[in-house]
Amino acid sequence: MRRESGSAVVEFVMLGVLLFLPLVYLVLALGRVQAGAFTVSQAAREAGRAYITTDAGEDPTGRARAAARISFLDQRFEDTGTLTIACDGSPCLRPDGRVETTATVLVPLPLVPAFLEDVLPLSIPVTASQVSTVDRFRVLP
Repeated sequence: MRRESGSAVVEFVMLGVLLFLPLVYLVLALGRVQAGAFTVSQAAREAGRAYITTDAGEDPTGRARAAARISFLDQRFEDTGTLTIACDGSPCLRPDGRVETTATVLVPLPLVPAFLEDVLPLSIPVTASQVSTVDRFRVLP
């Protein structure tokens, strides 16, 4: 009869590593997706707020893009972050006008090599929208 002392430790370590590595990857990927969700939510909200509070003579689109850029830079999505602005009428900054800002980020999956692009998605798109209403008593420029 053979002695099997110590083999349970080896089996436990091997199974632990095999189960632990995918779990670590999942935590990394979900953490990055959550950072993207925070980024687009903040970018859409701040861009809408910056757009509707623009004073006469200022560029509302540039101000909104600058506010969104700060949010994208905060979580290191400056290369993949985009912002779109849509108004419900003309001019955009009329009293009770609605401005919709939509922020989108492509969150790259960690540790996925580029040659797998045809087989696996390399990024996950995350989008958030915000509808901001211009003040009812705003004076038109």
